[in-house]
Amino acid sequence: MIPDWLHWAQQLQAIAQNGLTYALGDYDRERYQQIRDIANQILEAQTGEPAARFEAAFAMEQGYSTPKVDVRAAVIRDRRILLVREREDGCWTLPGGWADIGQSPAESVVREVREESGFEVRAVRLIAVLDRNRHPHPPIPYHAFKMFFLCELTGGEASASFETTGVDWFAPDALPSLSLTRVLPEQIAMCFRYRADPALPVLFE
Repeated sequence: MIPDWLHWAQQLQAIAQNGLTYALGDYDRERYQQIRDIANQILEAQTGEPAARFEAAFAMEQGYSTPKVDVRAAVIRDRRILLVREREDGCWTLPGGWADIGQSPAESVVREVREESGFEVRAVRLIAVLDRNRHPHPPIPYHAFKMFFLCELTGGEASASFETTGVDWFAPDALPSLSLTRVLPEQIAMCFRYRADPALPVLFE
């Protein structure tokens, strides 16, 4: 579970965003902006990151506040799973990222694999839909749902990108240092279980 301070900051941000979307007058908009400022101050106090960073991120969010959608691909070949090394933190993760407007979740995960690893894949089944807040990831400002897809390799070759600095295949008992903001060891173990047993039902929360 996420810490109380992060839950409060996310809730305040959602109230502020919804209020700024539907407020009818300047007085109300000013009050909702104050609520957003409080959320940013909570995040600054707890993470050490400047409030201006969160303000810039939240300022891009418009309309009714909803959770963001993160898609992740499990591509397994010869009992090894495809991972990419993130340029941002130097650690490894399943290929993936935020789903794009205009693409289905499956289309988004196929695109992410191509962009981050150079490989072409086909999404063959949904493994799980998880609430990020219910798992021990490091905190981020956003509430997000994580969708894991089992994907089949169809072509391409390993190629890093502007987001990644490495592409490789790893056995489940020899995983590298993981980018825990993006994926947890138990989530990779889950992917191997679903590859081994196609009869497992989709996991959701």
